[in-house]
Amino acid sequence: MDSTVRSFNPSKNLKEQFVSNLTGSSKLEIFLLLTTLSVLILIRRCIGFNYDTTGPIKKNDAAADCNKNLRAYIAALVVDSTCIVVPYILFLTVLAEWTHITAISMILLLLFMIAVKRNGSSFLQECNMDSIRANISSYRVSMMLVTCFCILAVDFKIFPRRYAKTETYGTGLMDLGVGSFVLVNSLVSRQARGISNMTLRNALCSTSPLIFLGFARLISTRSVDYQVHVGEYGVHWNFFFTLAAVSILTSIVNVAPNHCGILGSLILIGYQVFLSHGLNEYLLSEKRGTDVINQNKEGIFSIFGYWGLHLVGVRIGSYLFFDDNVDAMLRNNKWTRTKVWSLCLFFWLTTLFLDWHVERVSRRTCNLAYVSLVLAINLQVLAILMLSDYVPGGKVSAMEEAFNRNLLGSFLLANILTGLVNLSIDTLLVPPISALAILFAYGFILSFAVGFADFLGFKLKFW
Repeated sequence: MDSTVRSFNPSKNLKEQFVSNLTGSSKLEIFLLLTTLSVLILIRRCIGFNYDTTGPIKKNDAAADCNKNLRAYIAALVVDSTCIVVPYILFLTVLAEWTHITAISMILLLLFMIAVKRNGSSFLQECNMDSIRANISSYRVSMMLVTCFCILAVDFKIFPRRYAKTETYGTGLMDLGVGSFVLVNSLVSRQARGISNMTLRNALCSTSPLIFLGFARLISTRSVDYQVHVGEYGVHWNFFFTLAAVSILTSIVNVAPNHCGILGSLILIGYQVFLSHGLNEYLLSEKRGTDVINQNKEGIFSIFGYWGLHLVGVRIGSYLFFDDNVDAMLRNNKWTRTKVWSLCLFFWLTTLFLDWHVERVSRRTCNLAYVSLVLAINLQVLAILMLSDYVPGGKVSAMEEAFNRNLLGSFLLANILTGLVNLSIDTLLVPPISALAILFAYGFILSFAVGFADFLGFKLKFW
């Protein structure tokens, strides 16, 4: 029986070693990689050729109109994927050694396109609520795209090891994934908008699909002997359990948005004090007991870090975009942009201070420096995208709209596709050209699947 299970994934141990004992890359390189993606999205806006029809197909549409809309939508998705998916996969793989050059080149290309398209028109577009919503959508999608690209690319040798998750301390590109997902949802959550009044019972009902997904992932990975790096969350814990735990804790300690920042900061500081007084040695040790807590110590204790991050994100979202009341309206874009840039600078400086003088960044423990880094990087992406008011004719692409309406669904699909690829081929033996072709196909399939789901009106949302 054991041999039958192992046959699903004969290279499991090698694949686990391939993503183990890594130390990450520099913060500057992470900064440039995320800047490049933001600039790519702005370049896509400059190009134009967007899909104009919004919303899903109406049942009473004529067949000819449906076909026409579908053809236009497919054409828009092709342009979106060609302008965003293809170049960014290249930047993460074969062009990884030229990150500085590619970042500067993309910035210069964007400036050139803006200069060409200005054509005597007003340089700054009108700042309004729709513009802010579009920038938030682009930001949410950009962080999801990075995560989706990396979870498959990391299994190929064409993907630099320094971008993969670090073992203990360090800053790898993939370290930002779970923290960014928590922050992305907190910034525009119901709680940030001041309309959250969720009881524990409602929270349990709302998070039950996440708990189900957590157990489904645990059972499925065990049944096919799929590679799982135990040092990431623990033996049984995973990403979905962390999301569910954060949601439940937030409902138990339900505070107003303007108090979330204080509570989140106290939780993070208190957690960091425990880490600095020996908890970090326990969490980073390879020794594990036989009980559930010791087997899943990283996942369980890091909840405090992610919960603090969520609460701080709620306060930042409320401060930046909403008026801390039920009838909140998105604020003036120019003033919001100034605050985003200021917060971005503040958290970058805070990250450097914490990393040098308190404790190095550790995604595994979700310490204070890691939380500050996640805030700095995410606000950096948002800040750059908020410069879209200077991009003539800028409009959110069809692919961005589709991913934004189905963030969790796109992540689930990316995980399924990644699992299928890993169980179908030995990714460690795939040559660079073939690996690149697989990643391109994966990117297009993911983009078109999410796009068609949005076009047909399907949405996967639990809260």
